[in-house]
Amino acid sequence: MNGPILVVLAAGIGSRYGGLKQMDKVGKNDEVLLDYSVYDAVKSGFKKIVFIIRNDIENDFREMVLNRIGSNVRCELAFQNQDTLISPDIFRMAKEVQRTKPWGTGHALLCSSDKLDAPFCVINADDFYGREAFTVMGKHLSGADAAVPSIVPYQIEKTLSPQGTVTRGICAVENGYLSSVDELMAIQKKDGRIFNTAPDGSIRELSGDTPVSMNFWGFSPDILPAFQKYFDDFIKAFASDPKGQIKSECFIPMAVDCFIKQGTAKVKVLPANSHWFGVTYKEDRDAAIKKIEELTSNGVYPSKLWS
Repeated sequence: MNGPILVVLAAGIGSRYGGLKQMDKVGKNDEVLLDYSVYDAVKSGFKKIVFIIRNDIENDFREMVLNRIGSNVRCELAFQNQDTLISPDIFRMAKEVQRTKPWGTGHALLCSSDKLDAPFCVINADDFYGREAFTVMGKHLSGADAAVPSIVPYQIEKTLSPQGTVTRGICAVENGYLSSVDELMAIQKKDGRIFNTAPDGSIRELSGDTPVSMNFWGFSPDILPAFQKYFDDFIKAFASDPKGQIKSECFIPMAVDCFIKQGTAKVKVLPANSHWFGVTYKEDRDAAIKKIEELTSNGVYPSKLWS
């Protein structure tokens, strides 16, 4: 196989996609945001798509996604369930405290590790990232420095929703490399100000051009042992206090921030003139449909993505 791999975090999609934003139709031929990401990736040289899902949605996913996309590009499935890569003792603890949360995107990545035999890009299933982001990332992952971890960040002002608050990974950049990622919740724009409200009520002002992570990461398989160690430490923390950690999740940005602080990874920032949008709230769907219509009218996408 020549060319990088696209890894799609899709385990959050529910059975039959009833009412879930990941499967809200935004194209004229029932395309969802996921279709456009895969289409852009293929156009940018990606040769294989790995979808990370749960076992209970496999039949639905094959029927509603793979039957449409799979005839156009090589697709494989990886599975993330609550007991995947989890020891029986830890799984028993999770059941005893009635944990329902997934183990997080870091865990999801490890669930797909046996399919990652080339440099790869990790994305969310329910975000639109833009062709330029995939072009830049595809070039990086096909180049001589593909082993260098990378990220395509977005300006925070262009990732907010008028419907309510959002969570974003605030990126600090020094000399073209990521120096930290700080996950902030409750970010909103009000009266011309962008700010985060911390749990203690304190306010943190953010400029509109602040770079943020929207989970558009580039890695090589060499980094997987570091993710495994980070996840092992996360599981140890859970085991020490299952009730206190009942809602904790192992997130990719948090792991990357740890690698940076430990000095075990330098993460290259890849600038891209790309526009993000998503369906954070149900009310965002109409705006997403309008943007897809505009891109289709401008010839970026055909009226029907897949034959």
